[in-house]
Amino acid sequence: MKKSLRIVFMGTPAFAVRILDELHRSHHDIVGVVTVADKPAGRGQLMHQSAVKQYALDQKLDLAQPEKLRDEKFIEQLKNWNADLFIVVAFRMLPDIVWKLPPLGTFNLHASLLPAYRGAAPINWAIINGETKSGVTTFLINEQIDAGAILQQTEVEIGPNMNVGELHDLLQEVGAKLTVQTANELAAGDIQPSVQHAIEGKNALAPKLFKENTIINWSSPAQDLHNLIRGLNPYPGAWCKLWSAIKNDWVQFKIFESELSEISCHRNDGPVAHSNGILFPCGNNESILVTALQMEGKKRMDAKSWLAGNNPAALFFNEV
Repeated sequence: MKKSLRIVFMGTPAFAVRILDELHRSHHDIVGVVTVADKPAGRGQLMHQSAVKQYALDQKLDLAQPEKLRDEKFIEQLKNWNADLFIVVAFRMLPDIVWKLPPLGTFNLHASLLPAYRGAAPINWAIINGETKSGVTTFLINEQIDAGAILQQTEVEIGPNMNVGELHDLLQEVGAKLTVQTANELAAGDIQPSVQHAIEGKNALAPKLFKENTIINWSSPAQDLHNLIRGLNPYPGAWCKLWSAIKNDWVQFKIFESELSEISCHRNDGPVAHSNGILFPCGNNESILVTALQMEGKKRMDAKSWLAGNNPAALFFNEV
């Protein structure tokens, strides 16, 4: 008979909910859930609950939402839950007074094959950098970010046109299975943690996404731009500004879907209407075919719909 562990789960977004649900359906006992405090969001500044909180309330699980992780009342609550193991998925960095509490330690599920892509946006950067494989890793938390001893990993393939939404959903599923498997084997004493060694290069870190690192540079090679676009689809979206001869001003666009094209285009041509979308010239006289986009102030639409009411010949990379 498998040993049942008392587990405290810590997480915030929908990605974490899938893992929490798998644990809750297993033979283990979720004795407590920790998530972020409610905070105002949106135009109305209404109080927003995290996806993990909503799940915990629906399932009537004990819940904590500490403002500060070193708060004495919170630490006392953790102790009272008397957990064997803490599991963390997409949460905050924990102080040692928290992650050292349970006898079996605290492990994190990270959406990359560590030590590659330590940081906040590993799923996006794996695609942006043109990786052909990714995966999930469970590892023991220590004082450094995403640097603790590795417990287990599961690898997945990244298809040439897979976007970040599709990879997110795939990793969510394999991550849920791996988390339960890791808990099972920790309970049985069947895991030997392996020390994680840092690496260097463009795949070492996965920093947060900002406007500065999601902008499209149309002089880049077509493959790099295709990777950037799919690595930011559906969120937050790769963006650029094009000069509109009609508005006599810059107009911002988000580009959501593209295909590699064999058609040669010169940089001075600007975007060109095509039967299957809009051709955008890239570096080395290459091009990509844009098939879904969003113009500033408008909704996202497929390129053919956009072409029905707009003329790409009026758009330019530079002011004219």
